[in-house]
Amino acid sequence: MTDSPIIKLTAAEIAGKIASGELTAVEVTEAHLARIEAVDEKVHAFLHIDREGALAQARAVDAKRERGEQLGPLAGVPLALKDIFTTEGVPTTVGSKILEGWIPPYDATLTKRLKAADVVILGKTNMDEFAMGSSTENSAYGPTGNPWDLTRIPGGSGGGSSAALASYQAPLAIGTDTGGSIRQPAAVTGTVGVKPTYGAVSRYGMVAFSSSLDQGGPCARTVLDAALLHEVIAGHDPMDSTSIDAPVPAVVEAARNGSVAGMRVGVVKQFRGEGYQAGVIQRFDESVELLKELGAEIVELDCPSFDLALSAYYLIAPSECSSNLARFDGLRYGLRTGDDGTHSAEEVTSLTREAGFGPEVKRRIMLGTYALSSGYYDAYYGSAQKVRTLIKQDFERAFEQVDVIVSPTTPTTAFAIGERADDPMAMYLADLCTIPTNLAGNAAMSLPCGLAPEDNLPVGLQIIAPALQDDRLYKVGAAVEAAFVEKWGHPLLEEAPSL
Repeated sequence: MTDSPIIKLTAAEIAGKIASGELTAVEVTEAHLARIEAVDEKVHAFLHIDREGALAQARAVDAKRERGEQLGPLAGVPLALKDIFTTEGVPTTVGSKILEGWIPPYDATLTKRLKAADVVILGKTNMDEFAMGSSTENSAYGPTGNPWDLTRIPGGSGGGSSAALASYQAPLAIGTDTGGSIRQPAAVTGTVGVKPTYGAVSRYGMVAFSSSLDQGGPCARTVLDAALLHEVIAGHDPMDSTSIDAPVPAVVEAARNGSVAGMRVGVVKQFRGEGYQAGVIQRFDESVELLKELGAEIVELDCPSFDLALSAYYLIAPSECSSNLARFDGLRYGLRTGDDGTHSAEEVTSLTREAGFGPEVKRRIMLGTYALSSGYYDAYYGSAQKVRTLIKQDFERAFEQVDVIVSPTTPTTAFAIGERADDPMAMYLADLCTIPTNLAGNAAMSLPCGLAPEDNLPVGLQIIAPALQDDRLYKVGAAVEAAFVEKWGHPLLEEAPSL
């Protein structure tokens, strides 16, 4: 079963074969569970496998088909869920010891929508603790390896989801993107990741890191598969006060009819220069030439505020994290340390946080608390929010000239596990190209655009669209993906080293 051809099928192909009766949902689920059992000890993509729950969901899909009921476009397709979404009866740890063993009593809205669409949830994936990181090395449960080279990072914070896709343990996955944590893992693993418009996918039941930036989104191996998943999870949710009450853009239709003919595509001069790997820039420049060949007009853009995005982000995100993580006090749920009758409630809270939070989470809490403190609020947090406005204005001016913007997704390919562990600033630079989009709330996608010649590792092409124009991502992404397949004769991921 570990070598079953089922695991190489796309999500769209699996759904079609289940609907036609060529495959059963149970067969598909068992094939992926067998693959997980065979390779995840090396990869460590998953924190929890819900074998019984997944098989029960699969049997329900098969029963529906046998009764002649119409199946949805992803019915019976397995999925790896980032361990940041609450799942009733299944552990949700957010990669942290402070929630080790916590079993939520309710489903996140996104989880509910997956279940309602008959998507089979295989389990919960590894991540940087509370989604704070760019490498999945900050997980309290150990790092995840990149299937292209297990000594390298799979990106972060959603490295478990991207690694599950790249190692064929699941055809679909869910990630969250606060500063690039869907797109950056997609780039370094040769997969597709989409950050929808802020507010397009409900955050209800998603453990909060930075509430004005966090956004759940689809991860897949093809643009069409990502679009199919996008339509399942997106849409207004009255349980989320930041949810957009607007129709979901026709992303599947766009993915099925990809074209860039006549489109204006922007290239921002701030997204290159010092710190960018030569092979990444080479593949990006080739992608721009490909877009020209496909009929796009390339427009050079100058967005000066983008140079300030990293600094603004690392004041805004820690400030919001400082507020959000205050709820983890050891008194209501999760870990509790020091409750032996000799310590006050305040001491129990302090001891619990000391034992439960990892170094990066503590670092960001302290940075955020300082930035919000009396006398420093205006100088730090207030100033960062003003820069955020400037970045949004730069995007608005840019989208008056172009339909979409393209850039490298990450400045480099996957770096070695441990290489940047003692250098937080070097780690933060991994999100250089992705952060501006989160600050502005726009939609963005990363898809593979080749291998860097110096290390033979995947490079990602980022496509950015205006808010609520997510369909443009899929229209451009599908056209680029089809051109790559036609040019080289196979999907990029087929080159990934075998596990």
